[in-house]
Amino acid sequence: MDCLFCKIIKGEIPSMKIYEDDILIAFLDINPLAVGHTLIVPKKHYKDITDIDNTTLVHIIDVAKMLKEKLENNLKCNGISLIQNNGDAQEIKHFHLHLKPFYKNNKNMELKKVYELLS
Repeated sequence: MDCLFCKIIKGEIPSMKIYEDDILIAFLDINPLAVGHTLIVPKKHYKDITDIDNTTLVHIIDVAKMLKEKLENNLKCNGISLIQNNGDAQEIKHFHLHLKPFYKNNKNMELKKVYELLS
């Protein structure tokens, strides 16, 4: 399988992990749409929302809630969008949830600094 996220999960490609457990990992997007843009990815390969089991999906949402607070507290964002794409809207065909922070005032910060604040 030539899945980018599977390679990240296996450690074949480096990532800026901010959370990991037996079921999933969360890491900063290397091409962020906003400061702190985070991806939550299950370790088991699921193609999209129709493929993933409900137990894993609920766990992803629980972790999203925890990471939302972490992003708000550490990056001082003013809101968070949760985005999950399917079909042609999905660039990488491995289920993942985007946490995209929102800032009232445009915020710029180097990815390394963001990682330091969140790890």
